[in-house]
Amino acid sequence: MTGRAAVRGHGLKQLGGTWGECLAEFLGTFILIAFGDGVVAMAVAGLPGSGRAQSPTTIFLAAGDWLLIVWGWALAVTFAVYVAGGVSGAHINPAVTLAFAVRRRFPWRKVGPYVIAQVVGAFVGAALVYLVYHDAINAFNAALGTTRTGPQGNVTFSIFATFPAQYFHGGWGGPLIDQIVGTAFLVMFVVAVIDMRNTAVQANLGPLIIGFAVAAIGMSYGANAGYAINPARDFGPRLFAWLAGWGDVALPGTVPGSFSAYFWIPIVGPLIGGVIGVLIYDALIGEVLRVRAGHEEPPGRTHEPVAAGLR
Repeated sequence: MTGRAAVRGHGLKQLGGTWGECLAEFLGTFILIAFGDGVVAMAVAGLPGSGRAQSPTTIFLAAGDWLLIVWGWALAVTFAVYVAGGVSGAHINPAVTLAFAVRRRFPWRKVGPYVIAQVVGAFVGAALVYLVYHDAINAFNAALGTTRTGPQGNVTFSIFATFPAQYFHGGWGGPLIDQIVGTAFLVMFVVAVIDMRNTAVQANLGPLIIGFAVAAIGMSYGANAGYAINPARDFGPRLFAWLAGWGDVALPGTVPGSFSAYFWIPIVGPLIGGVIGVLIYDALIGEVLRVRAGHEEPPGRTHEPVAAGLR
């Protein structure tokens, strides 16, 4: 039996097309969240609850705690792209998928399936983190004297999704701008890394450099709103947290006196920012490189090896 016949015999002949690409997006985003949310769970609940912190409720005592999370997310992105990049391009971020569709380097008909696969992968990744860390989460909440829906329930909720800093006083303008700016930089960096006319890295180093880009954004802009810079990264785990008992803290994303109905900002902001980032790159850099090359840009690969983020 030939390989092709064997594939048909198992009903998997569509794996070479969009269905297979969506499976890769699912797995890539699953890995992103399993390790990204996993490192936050380690910092927030695992280390304090295991006796490896100053106290059972001590988190973010110093910049080192933040760097643990920043580099954890960077490595999560890196390995997610290494796993999925050869099949789907490892967008693992609806903002990247939309930006490349707007750029006319990705078919619009695949945007919906990719986004669904990314959100589902993020949801399942969050479920795995909860399965591994639910005892630590419960112990941390008990030590803090709160519940998942209590006044400090957003502390353990932060394992799964994002919320704005207190200095925004519940306003949406600052966090929305933050998400637009952070994602614009992310997509700009991604496009620069994969642009073979620019100082592009070798293909096997692309995922690592993109991970560095995520780390740079987290270190420079992360405290404002948790640098989601990825609608699937935020909404999939947020939906899981809502189902797992965090209630309004998760959806619609409300902590009385702090912020209200926040869930839409990590969705809309990155989608806008991703498009802005790719348009800025193409207008200020891509067009210059095209003119210098002296000919029209050659047709791009349908699935450029990109990733986003954050996440």
